[in-house]
Amino acid sequence: MATAIAKNANAKPVKRAPAGIVSDPIADMLTRVRKANTARHPEVKVPASKLKLEIARVLKDEGYIAGYEVDADGTTQTMRIIFKSRPDRTRVISGVKRISRPGLRVYARKTEIPRVLGGLGIAILSTAEGVMSGRQATRQGLGGEVLAFVW
Repeated sequence: MATAIAKNANAKPVKRAPAGIVSDPIADMLTRVRKANTARHPEVKVPASKLKLEIARVLKDEGYIAGYEVDADGTTQTMRIIFKSRPDRTRVISGVKRISRPGLRVYARKTEIPRVLGGLGIAILSTAEGVMSGRQATRQGLGGEVLAFVW
């Protein structure tokens, strides 16, 4: 018993990130969208940033969400994403997957833009011209970082 206490006394404390700080905010946004969508919530609130607003704009343009609004609370901004549902209560978004992440960045050339589910889903890319879907990037002849797949 005494040796177990001695070993723990010499152990270094584990460093943890303070609450509220996320190492991958885009993955956090996509996870919140995925979980709220499967739980059939009408909307979800996410901390806002320029990149997250652009991703939400692409989702709205492609018809995956009904809309989004930004609520400013002093210095913090929150984005409210409103889901779209069909008359038979099924959701428009069936799946969301983060592709490029801080530990492994994934890039695609203009000729190598991935097709999601044979063209039924979209790839969201961050290009030199801004954030756009894979179809738009192909039309404009641009490549970039593959942020996520949505189907």
